Amino acid sequence: MYHGVVFCMLLVNVLSKKSTDPAKAQNFLDDYNNQATRFFSEYVETMWNFNTNITEHNRQIMVNKSVEVAQIEKEWAKRANTRFDWEKLKDPYIVRQFRKISHIGIAAMKDESKLQRLNHVMSEMEEIYSGGKVCLSTGDCHALEPGLTRLLSTSRDYDLLQEVWVTWRDVTGKKIKNLYSEFVELINEAHRDGGYSDTAAAWKSKYESETFEQDIEDLFIQLGPLYKQLHAFVRRKLMSVYGKDKFPTSGHIPAHLFGNMWSQQWSNLLDLLQPYDKESVDVTPAMKEQNYTALKMFQVSDEFFQSLGMLKMPKEFWEHSMIEKPKGRQVQCHASAWNFYNKKDFRVKQCTDVTMSDLITVHHEMGHVEYYLMYKDKPIVFQNGANPGFHEAVGDVLALSVSTPKHLQKINLLKNVVDDKESDINFMLSMALDKIAFLPFGYLMDQWRWSVFSGETPPSQYNEKWWQLRCKYQGISPPVMRSEDDFDPGAKYHIPANTPYIRYFVSFVIQFQFHKALCKAANQTGPLHTCDIYRSKEAGKLLSDVLKLGSSKPWEYAMEKIVGSKKMDAAPLMEYFKPLIDWLVEQNSQDESIGWEDECPMPPTGHSTQISARFCLIGILTCLALVIF
Repeated sequence: MYHGVVFCMLLVNVLSKKSTDPAKAQNFLDDYNNQATRFFSEYVETMWNFNTNITEHNRQIMVNKSVEVAQIEKEWAKRANTRFDWEKLKDPYIVRQFRKISHIGIAAMKDESKLQRLNHVMSEMEEIYSGGKVCLSTGDCHALEPGLTRLLSTSRDYDLLQEVWVTWRDVTGKKIKNLYSEFVELINEAHRDGGYSDTAAAWKSKYESETFEQDIEDLFIQLGPLYKQLHAFVRRKLMSVYGKDKFPTSGHIPAHLFGNMWSQQWSNLLDLLQPYDKESVDVTPAMKEQNYTALKMFQVSDEFFQSLGMLKMPKEFWEHSMIEKPKGRQVQCHASAWNFYNKKDFRVKQCTDVTMSDLITVHHEMGHVEYYLMYKDKPIVFQNGANPGFHEAVGDVLALSVSTPKHLQKINLLKNVVDDKESDINFMLSMALDKIAFLPFGYLMDQWRWSVFSGETPPSQYNEKWWQLRCKYQGISPPVMRSEDDFDPGAKYHIPANTPYIRYFVSFVIQFQFHKALCKAANQTGPLHTCDIYRSKEAGKLLSDVLKLGSSKPWEYAMEKIVGSKKMDAAPLMEYFKPLIDWLVEQNSQDESIGWEDECPMPPTGHSTQISARFCLIGILTCLALVIF
């Protein structure tokens, strides 16, 4: 009996001992990659079908497949952790794969019914957003793309812009609010089951840095003065268009006047703001005159990548991408790039409009696809960007070249390029309205979500917190009073789609680091804002060598490989815009209202349609006076 017990104990010990055999570990990883290629490809297909044909049938197929894939991921993670003592393996490449297999995101959720509900809630929020349609007092009805986007970019009717701004939030955010509070509870539970304190912690872990939050805060503080100079210039110009009575005395700008639904980028104001009478760097009219189509725009982008010696788009890209808004079915128009994890199928989904803005978006999305192509032969867990910001920066760094007047002349979209200070200022202002204007929005989006996920901001204060951040960091204010009946964050795609946003802030900093390094590789001389790396095989090789890594190395390694430093650094961005900032400081020298108060102001009298007791920070009597008058 005694010997039998000892034998059983020894047998259990042998069977339970975790392997550190590198050959067995590699075989396990090979098996995982073979299986993962299949189940991820099938899952992405169901997601594509839903996003390009939004029906209840397609939604249910996607949700069911999501739960199925989650169970498979969970099983593989369990096998990895029970069969292998992988942290003791000596090969860091193998250890990194095991670590990524073990961190499975929301698939870690223990309660399968709650996981199914979470996926259902997420798809329902996306469907509400995608189906948003605004019917205006003029009798016209518009979806966001292209109708409302075109209207906001061209109209200078203060009241019409306000109506568009309010009604879009009524048909999207307000309808999403209750779902979003449920979503927060569910996704937090999922990430806690995966070992994180909340969803924010899971998102931040992607940057593999203990100092990430402090690093981005330092960058934002460093860049703040640039934004304030631009803000002061734009505010003064807009006041001359709409009248001072439309602007609060606190220094804020009403949020509906920027030519953009979310006030995140201001390039559609260039016709009002361009200081010198030169040929406009907005080549939209030239594109239309030359009969550009969505297909032509993607071909132009593909040719740019090929000119660098990078990979051309495969035939599956051209056969399966959705590059125009189809008729007869509801689709999610927000531009996105797709990897089907089968080494050949890569797509873009975009309701392309023939504008320069969309030409830049095309390059951004094609940058994602180029990244996919470069790392497609890596193990599937490494088929991602070095960090999320890297993925967003790739297309944008090429767009810094595409946007230059000399490049637009090379591709026959700009006739006359004059090399003088006034032309330079016009061009840099157009770029600042895109790049510098975006910085506080890119920073605050996830400041809001991290606060929500941590529990610091409860559902009863969602909208209040949102506007606290936007008023404080962006210097913009709502054109009408907002309340907790509203849910203005939900009027921005990335909130219902659950897409982390700090990646874009990171991207807008590091793309200028990449740009400077690529310009050096291309032997470009002169100011950084004039550099065009088009046709430089040397620049293409430097970029390609980094993209091929995927996420197989920590992002600091990839950063050092391309720029020679492991740190995110705002210096190249500041160098790029220095001539413009010097000019803005001069233009603003007589303006005593640079900057704004931290707190949100009341909307200008006569333009308030909703009153919120919670948001009335200047006293109940003032609120009553506004209601009466």
